[in-house]
Formats: sequence, structure tokens, C-alpha cells
Amino acid sequence: MKYIFLVFILSIELLSSVVKSPIVMMGEDESEAFIEIDKIDVGMNGFIVHTIEGEHKMILKNAVVKSYDKNTKIATIKMSEYNALRNNALPSGNWKVSVGDTVVLAFGYTRGLLIAPNEEIYYRITRHSNLQWIHPDIFATILSFNGHPTPLREDFEKLSIASSVGLVYIFLDKKLYTLDSKSFKILTVIDADLLQDTVILPFYMRIPEIDANWFGDGSSELDYYEPYYYGLMAQANPKNKNLYDIVKKKDTQAKADEDSEKEEFEDLDGDRFEDILEFFEDMDK
Repeated sequence: MKYIFLVFILSIELLSSVVKSPIVMMGEDESEAFIEIDKIDVGMNGFIVHTIEGEHKMILKNAVVKSYDKNTKIATIKMSEYNALRNNALPSGNWKVSVGDTVVLAFGYTRGLLIAPNEEIYYRITRHSNLQWIHPDIFATILSFNGHPTPLREDFEKLSIASSVGLVYIFLDKKLYTLDSKSFKILTVIDADLLQDTVILPFYMRIPEIDANWFGDGSSELDYYEPYYYGLMAQANPKNKNLYDIVKKKDTQAKADEDSEKEEFEDLDGDRFEDILEFFEDMDK
């Protein structure tokens, strides 16, 4: 057990350092830029800083690592509108991203949210790291404001912007997944051999109820913990072979448990992983 959490602490420390690198080349349509760097994870999120008149700086775009070539050490940066500090009273300017501007990645990776199925697992994980944890009650408050008892990808992004949360951790089937809070790309997966004897839906929190909209995505109560979060990760990681293999194994096991006709599996929906597998297969065509 001590070894598991030592690995966990080391993985956090490796991810928590801010990465800065200058743009060495722009893409043809100016929606992509390129940096040269020894090592970077696909999916890491950040922003692009432009220097104005030597001393002043301005953030121009969101940035996320789209791909990385280990041979050339060139990372492709996908750019989009920067939306973390919006103020209609301030001028936007006409500056454009250019060679020499600085790409800042892993900003906010010292703050994280843990999605856990129960209180015991939540505290067993969070008490063994120096990461600044944002309590899931705060996330539940955002969900309640948005009317989403079932959390959507957009809710995680809103938490990231509101609370400067860079990382989301999800505990599923004795594994801990580390994701960038905005891109939702899987950065690391480590084993966490913790007993899961109870499940709180949609995740461990101390708020008794999340307010719901009358209709729309996220307005329904969450029925199953594992299938939903596997599906949420699959949407952002359609080419992740490891995740596909895990879901495939879960689907096989769920159907075998249902076929066993044991009393504890009578209410199982043996098809609840099939939609995720079909999504993976469609994206692979």
C-alpha cells in the first residue's frame, strides 16, 4: 500500500511543474503552433503569452498539446479562444500569436479534483499527497447551479476556470486516472488497490442533493458510476488502446456476472458498456 501511494505522490510531482517553451513555427492556418521540447504529454492544457513593448504581457489563446513527435522533439499546439479571464470592459486588441511567443502548459496542475465512489477511498487518496485538493462539494455546487445531477464535460471545464483546477482524478476499479481538466485527455494511470464496498452517486460529496433541470443533457440522475465515467473519458480519448481494453474487459465481466443469475447481479444491465465499445470502434474506422 505504501508503494502505491509513493508512486501516486511522484506522479503528482512530475505533473505539477509549469512548462514554458517558445513557439518555433506557426501552422499554415494559424490555428496551430509548434514548440521544441524534450518531453511533453499529449492533452496538457495551458495558454499562449505575447509580450507587448518589452515589459507588458498578454494571454492571447488557449493552448493544448495535440501531438508530440519523440524523434524531432516537436509538439503541435492546438489554439483556441482564451476564455478563463473574460471582461467585456477591457479592449481585446489585434495582437496575433507569432513565433517567439511563449506557450505555458500545466498551469494549475498543483490543484486537483478527485472523483471517488465513497468517502473512505476519497480520504485514503487525498491524504497521501501535497496536491491542493478542491473538495467535491465545490464541484457539486457548480453542478447544482447548472442543473446537472450527472456531470458533463463542460461542468469540469467550468470548475477549472472558476477554481483554477488543472487536474481531475477519477478512481475506477482499483485504478486512478489523471486527466487534464479542460482537454480531459488521460495523462497517467496508476494502480490503486483500494476496496470499493459502497458507491455514492454521482461521486462522493457531502451535499445531500444536486438540483436538476427539467430536461436536457445532465438533467437525469446518474444510474451507474463506472460505466458513466468510462464513457466520459472515452469521448475525449477515442484512440486510447489501454482504455478500450479496460472497457472491453469490464463489458465481458458484466455480461458473465449477469449470466450467472446470482442474486446480487439480477439488476445489472449487461449492455451498459456496449455503447462505449461501439463509440471506440466507430472512431477507429
